[in-house]
Amino acid sequence: MMFPAFLNLRGRHVVVVGGGRVAAGKLDALLAAGADVTVVAPEVRPEIVRPGVTIVRRGFEDADLDGAWWVVAAAPPQVNARVYEAASGRRIFVNAVDDPAHATAYAGGIVRRDGVTVAISTDGRAPALAALLREAIDAWLPGDLDAWMSAADEARRQWKEQRVPMEQRRPQLLDTLNRLYTGR
Repeated sequence: MMFPAFLNLRGRHVVVVGGGRVAAGKLDALLAAGADVTVVAPEVRPEIVRPGVTIVRRGFEDADLDGAWWVVAAAPPQVNARVYEAASGRRIFVNAVDDPAHATAYAGGIVRRDGVTVAISTDGRAPALAALLREAIDAWLPGDLDAWMSAADEARRQWKEQRVPMEQRRPQLLDTLNRLYTGR
């Protein structure tokens, strides 16, 4: 069983090993998270070359992981194996894309909307299933999720001011959300 977590990568050094389509596909989320991204690969796709990404055009070296907080291995399995070994020695988690044997972390299917993030994992066993579940959850989430978030933000502010105990907050939030639809 995996332990689910969300990472704060803002301003933290992240290394992506590989310069192909899969590596390129990881960049948007890493940059949106505010990560300081370095891509290491002998060759890189044109869409990888962009502001906020440092490119190192050569094969992977263990020292590339010095100072990294997170590593994405999007290279052939033999390179991912080297990344895995170098990261393990440095206690850095590795997301080895579609290569569970060389991974210590799995990105899963992710839905992001209006400040809510939902992640789905199949422990690296079935990425296509995670993608299907992501689509289903995205369709199921309410269209006015932004109103839910605003109501939750305001309720939390009030709870903190009033020192409302944690066990009382959930039923109060449910009442608050129901009032969005009943107008009470």
